[in-house]
Amino acid sequence: MGLLFVERLEGEGVFRCRRCRVDAASKDAIISRDFYGRTGRAYLFDHVVNICLGPNEDRNLVTGLHTVNDIYCSCCQQILGWRYEGAYDQSQKYKEGKYILERARMVKDG
Repeated sequence: MGLLFVERLEGEGVFRCRRCRVDAASKDAIISRDFYGRTGRAYLFDHVVNICLGPNEDRNLVTGLHTVNDIYCSCCQQILGWRYEGAYDQSQKYKEGKYILERARMVKDG
């Protein structure tokens, strides 16, 4: 097994994996706080770090059918949320390439 490269985020308001505390996203990358995941409240982010992507999967969500990838912490492999790969409904296209992080799986500094 090789070395693990971990990116550190500067500033206050850094969201970290609840299990291993590795940085995942900055509060500055939040697009919306009005989302829900499998475990409750979730945030939509423009950019996240230290994650691995699962395979593409079509999933029927509250806003319709989307192609998503589950996202995992690159250190401990805890599932953190998902990434929107594609949206079938034109009104949902803004989510493509964006990330959902579930609050129950994260801790926030600051």
